[in-house]
Amino acid sequence: MAVAWRSMAEFLRFWAVFVRVMLRDRAELVAENLVLRQQLACLARGRRRPQLRPIERFAWGLLSQHWGRWRGLVVIVKPSTVVGWHRQGFRVFWRRRSRRGPGRPALDSKIRALIVQMARTNVGWGAPRIHGELQKLGIEIAESTVSKYMPKRRGPPGSSQRWTTFVRNHLGKTLAIDFAVVPTVTFELLYVFVVLELDRRRVLHVNVTRNPTAQWTAQQMVEACPYEVSARYLIRDNDGIYGEAFQRRVAGLGLEERRTALRSPWQNGYVERWIGGLRRECLDHVIAINERQLLRVVREYVRYFEGDRTHLGLAKDTPLEREAERAGDGEVVALPRLGGLHHRYTRAA
Repeated sequence: MAVAWRSMAEFLRFWAVFVRVMLRDRAELVAENLVLRQQLACLARGRRRPQLRPIERFAWGLLSQHWGRWRGLVVIVKPSTVVGWHRQGFRVFWRRRSRRGPGRPALDSKIRALIVQMARTNVGWGAPRIHGELQKLGIEIAESTVSKYMPKRRGPPGSSQRWTTFVRNHLGKTLAIDFAVVPTVTFELLYVFVVLELDRRRVLHVNVTRNPTAQWTAQQMVEACPYEVSARYLIRDNDGIYGEAFQRRVAGLGLEERRTALRSPWQNGYVERWIGGLRRECLDHVIAINERQLLRVVREYVRYFEGDRTHLGLAKDTPLEREAERAGDGEVVALPRLGGLHHRYTRAA
């Protein structure tokens, strides 16, 4: 049956719609074949669980945005997975675009590598300690930036201690003492005795013994304070080792004893913190053989503690007031301490 066209424009419009419908149907048929062939190719790789390559994921994500019938043809993955691939590609795309635009300049790669090196080659160093070390090298960055570029670690973060008002007000006139128990390679016990000056965290005296007594401990106090004593108070716990002989000798030195409450190590927090650092940063990584070897290791740690290690309580300085270096004086070099457990960073001349 012949069709009468009212105008040439209507005739051309009909054939345009007809060609478009035919081409669309042909394109959808080709797309269906390509989608099915691609899924068969994935299954033909012989894996129990099909694995799509990145380019295939990109193609599926692109197809999901421009073809409405794609959901009915997906067999090897869920439609939600394809949508997730598209969103992931969207994030990657805009992350790369954001790097090219304006914003805060990136940290120098050498400084980033130095932060990672400090964190990995020094036992127990956190962002505050590394930040203090960088300040001594003349590198001025924020502590939050150091935290950002540090490698991730497992384990609970450290917690800060709170001291009594008395200790805060008398740091310059106070000494603290305590013992650390160290097992040897033959499972015997050695005792490390330390006398700590609280003002600058200086270790006045340290010694090791196998059999601590009140007389021995009193003699260590005399060796720690051989001349006129500038301190006034001595903080200690209630250990029975501090007997009558010890108390007489301490009184003769002009020191007034301040004993902590029972089961309250936080009241002698400075020396407890020092012993904790000695264990975590040194003794936990060393096997004690005898008194002589242990004393040598502890004294080496004391030298590192006073001359190299920065402290939060001292505005990230060292007890012996380590001088800060300028940024342009030379390349940063690492000086090993305690056999390489820790390092001091300085600039080569």
